[in-house]
Amino acid sequence: MSEAFINSIFLAMSGGFQDAYTYFARGGVYSNAQTGNVVLLSNHIMSGEWMIALKYLLPLIAFALGIFIADIVHSRFKYAQKMHWRQGILVLEIVILFFVGLIPHHLDSLATILVSFSCALQVQTFRKVSGYSYASTMCIGNIRNGTSALADYTETHNKASLRRAFYYYGIIFFFGLGAGFGGLFSQGKSIHVIWVSSLLLIISFFIMGLEKLRE
Repeated sequence: MSEAFINSIFLAMSGGFQDAYTYFARGGVYSNAQTGNVVLLSNHIMSGEWMIALKYLLPLIAFALGIFIADIVHSRFKYAQKMHWRQGILVLEIVILFFVGLIPHHLDSLATILVSFSCALQVQTFRKVSGYSYASTMCIGNIRNGTSALADYTETHNKASLRRAFYYYGIIFFFGLGAGFGGLFSQGKSIHVIWVSSLLLIISFFIMGLEKLRE
């Protein structure tokens, strides 16, 4: 149920929205594109700008912590009966992002830390679409896998490879769509627009619930 393409659409849109929100509305820090944060962190460290560097270090730590927590939740609750453990992660994300929408601008660093934590929970929890490994909060792996599948189709005309490429490029498209709306809605620096991301995750939660009922 967590691997359905329709579910991945809403997850990817939410992931893109979160990254755009923290960049445009919360001080120019990425919530899930941690490679960019490493580049900026290193630059400020080399320039001796320690306090500015801290702004990029803390989201990195929060992201790592989110990965850790997601794995712990999976280990302890993977056999839970009342609610699938992935739905539990979604509930946690929804609550975190709702709280982020209440944090004032003078605490932008805290907001970014929490969104980074949320993104890590998501990327570690939802790792497959229709059986293919993917990431719902970043693009580099999806671009690599999608293009590799397309190259394989060009050489072999294997329709399964074409279908795999479609899935990956579809996820990239919807991630970009979410990021585009996130950037557009965040231009006014409104702290509340992150609730759109919460709404997308709520839809994902109910999609998973419907799939579970069908089973």
